[in-house]
Amino acid sequence: MGLRENPIDMKLEVVIIPVADVDRARDFYQGIGWRLDVTPPFVVQLTPPGSWCSVQFGATLTTAAPGSASNYLVVGDIVATRDALVAAGVEVSDFSHLGAEGPTPGLDPERRSYFSRAKFSDPDGNQWLLQEITTRLPGRVDPGVTSFSSEHDLADAMRRASVAHGEHEKRTGKADPDWPVWYSRYMVAEQSGSTLPT
Repeated sequence: MGLRENPIDMKLEVVIIPVADVDRARDFYQGIGWRLDVTPPFVVQLTPPGSWCSVQFGATLTTAAPGSASNYLVVGDIVATRDALVAAGVEVSDFSHLGAEGPTPGLDPERRSYFSRAKFSDPDGNQWLLQEITTRLPGRVDPGVTSFSSEHDLADAMRRASVAHGEHEKRTGKADPDWPVWYSRYMVAEQSGSTLPT
């Protein structure tokens, strides 16, 4: 039986980015709230808040040209994220979204998952694309291991569940005394891309 039929669990742990000045890069990423991890002396590793994957850089880690990396950062609220980065002194692009003809200025009018974007770069020019995702496509997250890694993401998920639950109670015409169970089902389904409860 091959790996397609019997896949082995693998998780992306680290992405290496090329930088010219290790200290400057470390200070930049710490300045936007990324955690400095404990590593061997020749490696600098930082982890974005809420991320299971980290970034590494160092003088001998890669021969790629500084500034040549391009990666995605998933956020639950792209407006709040952009505001926080700008407040920290980072130059962030205006919002754009995926339209019928390609990239279109402004936020997605319906704030659909995967559509709204913005970009920023580190001091070397490595590019980070912010992508707003609140509901995952089916199969992107295992519903057995869903989690919320920050208070902000959990609070946002609870707000969306609250709105959806209000619609649920309107449809049924009665108050739902077991709302915590409904909320939890909704939040896990939303994060994993499963069918949402109605």
